[in-house]
Amino acid sequence: MLTLVFGLLYLVSGRTVRSQGATGSRFVCNAIPPGAEPGCGYGPSGNRVQSSSSVEDELRITIIQLRETILQQKETLVSQQGTIKELNSKLARCEAAVDESPQGKSRGQGSRRKEYKNTMGDLPRDPSETIDQLGKTMQSLKGRLENLEQQSLRLPNTNVSAGGVSALTPLPPELRELLRQRLGALETQLLRKVADLEEEKSQLYNETAAHRQRTESALNSLLERITELEKSNNAFKSPEDFKVSLPLRTNYLYGRIKKSLPEMYAFTVCMWLKSSASPGIGTPFSYGVPGQANEIVLIEWGNNPIELLVNDKVAQLPLSVSDGRWHHICITWTTRDGFWEAYQDGERLGTGDNLAPWHPIKPGGVIILGQEQDIVGGRFDATQAFVGELSQFNMWDRVLRPMDIVGLANCSAYMPGNVVPWIDANVEVFGGGSKAALEICEDRAFDS
Repeated sequence: MLTLVFGLLYLVSGRTVRSQGATGSRFVCNAIPPGAEPGCGYGPSGNRVQSSSSVEDELRITIIQLRETILQQKETLVSQQGTIKELNSKLARCEAAVDESPQGKSRGQGSRRKEYKNTMGDLPRDPSETIDQLGKTMQSLKGRLENLEQQSLRLPNTNVSAGGVSALTPLPPELRELLRQRLGALETQLLRKVADLEEEKSQLYNETAAHRQRTESALNSLLERITELEKSNNAFKSPEDFKVSLPLRTNYLYGRIKKSLPEMYAFTVCMWLKSSASPGIGTPFSYGVPGQANEIVLIEWGNNPIELLVNDKVAQLPLSVSDGRWHHICITWTTRDGFWEAYQDGERLGTGDNLAPWHPIKPGGVIILGQEQDIVGGRFDATQAFVGELSQFNMWDRVLRPMDIVGLANCSAYMPGNVVPWIDANVEVFGGGSKAALEICEDRAFDS
């Protein structure tokens, strides 16, 4: 192309060589373009075949158009260089933003850290939103690179048609290959950066989940510690040295055992009672399960004697504890023949059988102190409420030996229940009931 331009320029500026001071024939020398056929442009008479003025005008117009085309190409190249610089700037800002993220900072430990400013301006501060925004920005940059590549593959031609309109032709191979390499490198960097950001986003999510789990664990530990401190404020000498007081005959004062019962084929329940209520002390305890609110009940209602209910079957017990003093009572039962025993202050006062024989005690119910249940855990009747004080409520899934019961009654032995032990953490009180410190054996001795 440059050779053609120089040839045309030389053709326009060519001058006719004339002989000076001699007569004879005149010779005109014209520059022959490269690749042109050599020949004479003049006829036999010495006249030019074409008008030189018209040729010069046409060539002048062609040169002007070629200059305009070259300027357009130059502007296009400058514009493309500006676009590439802008993309490089964007990549640098993306890298700076990533380095400012928590993961970028952690990977930079041990090396010199640079302080980057958030020059992008529109990135959110939240790490997850930052990663999403960077992903969208990079997708946009990738699209712009693809458009730039497509536009760069075709630029205005240096050849001009007869009508003066420029045709389109591919760029020189060297420039096209350079642009493709540069665009390919930029695309590779973008894809690698997107992959890094996705990995950091996944790591951030995992770290957030782990942090949440650690926080919840710490809160649970703190709540348990607070609960222990609240329990310690009761100032009981030991977890079992306390009593539950239910001073009024209402349907809202009661205690609740947090533990439930497993399926049992025998049981022993022992407790200390103190009551002077009349008529009847009420219901010291009841155990209800779904479908049977009277699975196990101990009750003295009105002028009736104390009764033991198992699966809503009734046995009357020869016990008397309404004198306002502490009494130790134990009740045993076994599913075999429905055999039962009743102890008061270590002495067996009565036995019987055929009380819900071969019936297993159902699991998963609710143990209430001081109220009889009409539905599981509720619907109490004030006329059946216990009035007095309770302590040392223990339950076993077997029949205790008489000597064990005697040891519990005379305070020579302490044996907590293997199913329901009497400890402060297992007992809740509601409706105005209270828990207070009690050393039962000393208090019983004082009563005596």
